[in-house]
Amino acid sequence: MIILRKKLNHGRPNRVFRYVLFILLAVSQICYHIWLLFHHAWSLKTSLPLQLSDLSVYLAMLMVMTKSKKLFAFLYFAGLGSAIQAMATPDLGAYTFPHFRYIVFFVSHGCVFLACLFMASAEKYRPSVHALWVSVLIVNLYGACVFFIDRVLNANYLYLMKKPKTASLLNVFGPWPWYLLSMEAAVILSFFILYIPFWLLKKRA
Repeated sequence: MIILRKKLNHGRPNRVFRYVLFILLAVSQICYHIWLLFHHAWSLKTSLPLQLSDLSVYLAMLMVMTKSKKLFAFLYFAGLGSAIQAMATPDLGAYTFPHFRYIVFFVSHGCVFLACLFMASAEKYRPSVHALWVSVLIVNLYGACVFFIDRVLNANYLYLMKKPKTASLLNVFGPWPWYLLSMEAAVILSFFILYIPFWLLKKRA
C-alpha cells in the first residue's frame, strides 16, 4: 500500500480500494452477528459493538466512504491502537484458526489497520498532537458512558468491570480498579508511540 500510494491517491484505484475495505468491514460484521444469532449466542451483555476496537470497525467504514479527516484524526490513535492491541491479544476463547470466528475477527480488525494506513499513505492525512489529546478525551468520555452501560447490563465492555480471561496486557496492571489507571497511562503512551513516525517526518521536513 505504501509502495503504491501514488497510484492509490486518486481515480479508480482509490475508489476501488476504499470500496473493497468498506465491503470487507461490512461483511465481516454482518456475518459475525448472523453467526451469533444462528448459534443463539447474541446477547446485550457481549454482542453490542461497544468495545473500542469493535466501534472502530464501524467508524472506519464511514471514514473510507467519506474521507473524513476528523474521523481519521480519532481513528489513527484510538482505532489503530485498539486494533493492534486486539490482534496482539485476541479475546476469542477457544476459537482458533481456521474457525470462522477467528477469521472474521482478524479481517475486521485488520481492515481497520489498513484503512488508517490507507488514509495516511494514499490520502496523505496526518495526525497531530492536538488530535492525540482530543482522542484521549473522547476515549475517556466514551469510557465513562460505557461504564454506566456495563453497570446496567451487568456487562464488561472495555473491560471496565474485570479483566479478560485470556492473556492480555491488563494482566500485568494490578487488580481492579487500579488497573484502570494503568490502562489510562498505557493508552496515552500508545498514542504517543503511534505519533512518533509523523513527528519524525515533520522534524525531517
